[in-house]
Amino acid sequence: MSPVDIRIEGGRPPLAPPPRPRASWHLRANAVVVGWLALTVVAALAGDVLPAPRWLLIHVFLLGAISTAILIWSEHFTVALLRVRTPPGRGSLARLGLLNAGAVAVLAGVSAGPWQVAAAGAAVVAGVVLWHAAVLVTLVRQALPGRFGHVIGWYVAAPVALATGGVLGGLLAADVGHGAAHERMQAAHAVVNLFGWIGLTVLGTLFTLWPTVLRTRMADGTRRASRLGLRLAVPGLAVATGGLLAGWRWVALAGLVAYAAGALAALVPLADALRRRRPHTGAAWMLGAAIAWFEVALVANAVVVATRPAAGVAAALEPLLPLVLVGFVAQVLFGSLLHLLPAVLGGGPARFKENAALLERGWPARLAALNLGVPLLVLPVPSPVVLLGWALVLGSAVAFVALAVTALTRARPASWPSLPAVAGVAAGCLLTAAAVVVATTGGTGPAKVTVTGSRTVEVTLSGMSIRPAVIEAPPGTVLTLRVTNADAQRHDLRLATGERTPALAPGQSATLKLAALGAAVDGWCTVAGHRAAGMTMRIVPTGTDTSAHTGGHDDGHAAAHPSGPARLDLAAPMSPGWTPYDATLRPAPGGTEHHVEIRADDKVVQEVAPGVRQRVWTFNGTMPGPVLRGKVGDVFVVTFVNGGTMGHGIDFHAGATAPDGPMRTIQPGERLTYRFRAEFAGAWLYHCSTMPMTQHIANGMYGAVVIDPPGLPPVDREYLLVQGELYLGEPGSEAQVGKMRAGEPDGWMFNGAAAGYDHAPLRAEAGERVRLWAVAAGPSSGTSLHVVGAPFDTVYKEGAYALRSGDPGGAQTLDLAPAQGGFAELVFPEPGKYPVVDHTMRQAEAGAHGLFEVSGS
Repeated sequence: MSPVDIRIEGGRPPLAPPPRPRASWHLRANAVVVGWLALTVVAALAGDVLPAPRWLLIHVFLLGAISTAILIWSEHFTVALLRVRTPPGRGSLARLGLLNAGAVAVLAGVSAGPWQVAAAGAAVVAGVVLWHAAVLVTLVRQALPGRFGHVIGWYVAAPVALATGGVLGGLLAADVGHGAAHERMQAAHAVVNLFGWIGLTVLGTLFTLWPTVLRTRMADGTRRASRLGLRLAVPGLAVATGGLLAGWRWVALAGLVAYAAGALAALVPLADALRRRRPHTGAAWMLGAAIAWFEVALVANAVVVATRPAAGVAAALEPLLPLVLVGFVAQVLFGSLLHLLPAVLGGGPARFKENAALLERGWPARLAALNLGVPLLVLPVPSPVVLLGWALVLGSAVAFVALAVTALTRARPASWPSLPAVAGVAAGCLLTAAAVVVATTGGTGPAKVTVTGSRTVEVTLSGMSIRPAVIEAPPGTVLTLRVTNADAQRHDLRLATGERTPALAPGQSATLKLAALGAAVDGWCTVAGHRAAGMTMRIVPTGTDTSAHTGGHDDGHAAAHPSGPARLDLAAPMSPGWTPYDATLRPAPGGTEHHVEIRADDKVVQEVAPGVRQRVWTFNGTMPGPVLRGKVGDVFVVTFVNGGTMGHGIDFHAGATAPDGPMRTIQPGERLTYRFRAEFAGAWLYHCSTMPMTQHIANGMYGAVVIDPPGLPPVDREYLLVQGELYLGEPGSEAQVGKMRAGEPDGWMFNGAAAGYDHAPLRAEAGERVRLWAVAAGPSSGTSLHVVGAPFDTVYKEGAYALRSGDPGGAQTLDLAPAQGGFAELVFPEPGKYPVVDHTMRQAEAGAHGLFEVSGS
């Protein structure tokens, strides 16, 4: 029995490592972990010559070294603690190989493209860890009841967390979600992976590993603390992840508090062990320091979530990553391997002592260097001090890797079971991963480009454009981009080579330093719809084509758009539970001052045609938004709240006011007061004022203001139809915006649904006078409103009567250009069904039609 077995008889771990001639095959696979650690050092030293330097460094370490180590050791600890038969080596080897292959695919896909490779790799990783969790559950069911079964719950929950993080990572690689949604997804991805996959595994392992390393007995309340901690930590992590994804800051904070409470409950037995025995080995000191940094990371993460909007969490967490990755994760790995590797390598007591002495050589200096380097990487210190921090951290890592490689190479291969299989997996995975790291610095990439000079370029983000749109520089030039947001809404800049700014508020700036220029590089703003609206740039070596698009970096967005509108099945039934927009126009309320709150929301899903649901952008959750009605001279005080995920504004055509104040774009969570006096009668449009307005209006952000003409006579019924264009697809996507630019809607709608009033007819009685108000919201087409079988005897358009009841003439249509409004009156002669259509037949046949169902009086 050896310390690696974690079998604690009578509550006390073994104090000496007896001979162990053979070890289970997967323990030998720690060579793969050491190899990934070596690649991590290479990626760190390569620095800015990599296409995505920071991202690649983090994922080589976490997805490669850490995930491989967790897969190996959690299975082994489960076998040892439950005292069950080791699972078949073939399956374990397959999981190890697939995990590493998936990791390599993620690294290659994100670094060099296409994104589909990265997404497939993320799917493989998620599948492997769920398979791993299923194997652990099977082992639990095979085992007899024991003292340590509670630990396995942590090992089973951790893969579920990584599977969740893997799905989010795949979506990020595919560039699903833009702007604030992308940032929220990135924050959730980081939290669920670091505190779930890694944090849960480490907490579960420390229940047995920590007293073993200290060579003392386990605390009596360990099982109770473990169960309590798991019941708090897992739901807390789920709530925190969901809260970050949804943008609910306080929900996310509550989840993190619950997770922290679970972690503290789990750490109570560790503190009890520490009171009985102080650390006396390098492994113990490193694990103790890692626990301390873990607690600091939890507090720092909670503070960030509590003080930042959800979309800003990812950017705020980024400077804290060294604290988590180096202080916590790296030290846990180093401390664990420092203790476990000598037993794994076998060779008897003499070889055990020799390997232990080798691995602990100079551990006080390595410990001090690593823990001194952490704050230097996190705190806002001058660049030379940051470089010192990197030197300390990497020096400690390099020393450990060198010692571990020495111990591994001098171990006797003859004692290694399944050596060819393990060696094959190790060599295949590591050589491929090394090729990814090297290839992303070579080939057509920047590593083979000789530096010829440097240049700083001022880049401005404003008015749906990036200026300059094209930057030309000689090959080999190292460009530094000083990016400033000069617009009234948030923007960012992302480059196809991986560099990106955070979301920049108006007036904010950021600096991007590129590798030596070797090939054309595309850049764009990631806020929803901004790239499609033309907010792009291109960096090209002098003498190359400035118009061609670089391959592999289009994020799945095609510039092409369909040649014509999609065919909608307008005769199909609406979905069960669908509720039509209430077209009934109610009389103006009393009083001369009207207070209303209008809330922007870009997350609403609405049925826009029979059986067709899609995300729309709305005011007060409906398309069109709420109707405001009053009389000439009335004052409207509108509290405008941005409850969406991007900047929005509002523009009331009925008011006369300078637009640069009340019509300005406000950011998520902000509000403003818009006050206007209705000086003129008419049917007026209001809409989102944020650029690109075409997208904001076409996706649903419009409504009507009705100001009664003086002396407006009463009628039996009043209805309002706001006609808008329908563009199917994800709002802001390249395909959808392409149709908007070409003026090719997929359909036309009355009050937010194509053919909606065919399925929910408007009601009237024969002989009643009906006033039909209309506003053409566009954004690009008007309407020629016509009721089949019932001519209009009154027409009021754009503030003036064109026809009054009692005049000898009549009218066939109420014709309105985009953004115009008015009303027409008619009397239905007899019961029946009267179609109401836009007599622009193309538009009527694509959804701009409905029915009046007229009953007998």
